[in-house]
Amino acid sequence: MNDFDGLSAVITGGASGIGAATAALLASRGARVGVLDRSYVEVEQTELLQVPCDVADGASCTAAVEAAAAVLGGIDILVNNAGIGAVGDIAANDDDEWMRVLSVNVVGIARITRAALPFLRKSAHPAIVNTCSVVATVGVPQRALYAASKGAVHALTLAMAADHVREGIRVNGVTPGTADTPWVGRLLGQADDPEAAAAALRARQPMGRLVSADEVAHAVAYLASPLSGSTTGTMLAVDGGMSGVRIG
Repeated sequence: MNDFDGLSAVITGGASGIGAATAALLASRGARVGVLDRSYVEVEQTELLQVPCDVADGASCTAAVEAAAAVLGGIDILVNNAGIGAVGDIAANDDDEWMRVLSVNVVGIARITRAALPFLRKSAHPAIVNTCSVVATVGVPQRALYAASKGAVHALTLAMAADHVREGIRVNGVTPGTADTPWVGRLLGQADDPEAAAAALRARQPMGRLVSADEVAHAVAYLASPLSGSTTGTMLAVDGGMSGVRIG
């Protein structure tokens, strides 16, 4: 399948997990891909364009987007995937941590997107996909700050879709459940009983397993593809049934 032939895609947080899976998939389907990330330690596909970028810094975002566009010949697809996690209830994180997570997960999307808009406006098939989370719409214990940030991403995605639909720029989001990613792996590693914690994460998703990064990547590709030209303002769940299925 070569539905991305001739198109250029930029993916933030593309060096590992969902971002890396998305970068590899879009490249396999014909896209020229630029990966924007702070670190490339876990990157396996060295043929992809790698541009250092800190989404918490406006100057870094602008420089990275312009550098990627210059090499790729423009930007047709933007995947706002970069994000960080947080654990705890409403009292667990101090003000600095709230500002740090919101700066990366929410304002980071604004920083990257406003830098990319001039290039997207020149594209014949412009699309933006934001990585959200099931916790934007489902209450999960010990995720207050993270849920607040992803709830903002959910609302921001719909607002962006409304703002840019007349320009032909489609904006959608994916809402993964708990995915088998390096961040979840680190979280489990910090648990008192990693095996029990992993079992609990699997059990809270009706399908009884974690979502794979590749499964989320295929959802991103669907939303980003020119073949989905009538899809905008949509949040696509890839959560093992967590948001819509009750089995007990």
